[in-house]
Amino acid sequence: MRFYTKPHRYYCGIDLHARPMYICVLDAEGQIRVHRNGPATPEHFLTTIAAYREDLVVAVECIFTWYWLADLCAHEGIAFVLGHALYMKAIHGG
Repeated sequence: MRFYTKPHRYYCGIDLHARPMYICVLDAEGQIRVHRNGPATPEHFLTTIAAYREDLVVAVECIFTWYWLADLCAHEGIAFVLGHALYMKAIHGG
């Protein structure tokens, strides 16, 4: 199992579904900056993370809906990490 270890100022984890998405942004000290549910749209995502884009990494579980978000992050120059569902469960369970 390989882990992403590059440090960033902000970390964004997204629980992504076909229509809704839940966005959580933490700073490097682990303080919650954003905890927001909303539509799974590029506009909602970009608006929600706008204040934290300077040094942000986005992590998403590898499910059928991640493609558009990976493409959007690549287009916007935002670091993107795709996590395997079983690894995410192992981390959460640990």
